[in-house]
Amino acid sequence: MTGLVISNLGSRYEVLPDGGAAPVLCAAKGNLRIKGIRTTNPVAVGDRVVFSDAPGAEIAYITAIEPRRNYIIRRASNLSKESHILAANIDCAILVATLVHPETSTTFIDRFLATAEAYDIPAVLVINKTDLLDDAEGRELLDAVAYLYRSIGYQVVLTSVRTGSGLDALGELLAGKTSLLSGNSGVGKSSLINALIPGANATTAAVSDATDSGTHTTTSSRMYDLPGGGRLIDVPGVRGFGTLDFDRYEVGHFFPEIFSESANCRFSNCTHTEGEPGCAVLRAVADSRIARSRYASYLSILTNDATQTNQKYR
Repeated sequence: MTGLVISNLGSRYEVLPDGGAAPVLCAAKGNLRIKGIRTTNPVAVGDRVVFSDAPGAEIAYITAIEPRRNYIIRRASNLSKESHILAANIDCAILVATLVHPETSTTFIDRFLATAEAYDIPAVLVINKTDLLDDAEGRELLDAVAYLYRSIGYQVVLTSVRTGSGLDALGELLAGKTSLLSGNSGVGKSSLINALIPGANATTAAVSDATDSGTHTTTSSRMYDLPGGGRLIDVPGVRGFGTLDFDRYEVGHFFPEIFSESANCRFSNCTHTEGEPGCAVLRAVADSRIARSRYASYLSILTNDATQTNQKYR
């Protein structure tokens, strides 16, 4: 039988059979691996799989994964040599970020966007909790961040579950697509899901005032059907986004503005670091045509520095 993986429960998966009404609980065969990919999870939500469903058996077994159209991946948090597939066969990768309570680091945002670029998946930045930026300083910050990423070419949606602002625009963007929803803990992913999908009942929790960080309310990856058509894959919140080992000469390809400027570098193998002669990217940073926060994120990937620090948005 074949079907769609709609939930990852750790060592078990829910698979929606083709033409079937009820999901089937499955385990993965012990030797199930995707050739050429070393991951902590051989099966991801969004995968189409082949599984056996013997009558009377307590659990079925996934025996094969059909070829993936695409996937998005990050380095596993505590297994530096391995990776974790966030979702497979998606049309869009959506990052939910907040500028206050909690503050999403520029490094986290840029690493997510660069990874989406590397896997050729369109990415959208959703800046949530905009109601917390209601003073002059907050509005200035919000405008600056939105302008920065829009100027690079990314679609940016501003949302607030409390006021309802931006929810219609986000719903229209999601309609008819299979999208990944990711972000740090505490940015309001579950609240967005509940606002967009009546009856979803995604668990929410308050952000700690002491640590200004969220708690993990989503403990498993799950696919939701959207009222307007399409599907949304929610994954547990992550504190850091580790990238894989990109070729140092290709990292700039995943930053659109750096890639564009690099065409004017003196040498084709320029790494855009201090000391490179005739580097157009360094000139663009000095002239503020490339944001210093973005350049710092580029360097963090180039040097494999996973520190999730914030740089000023400029």
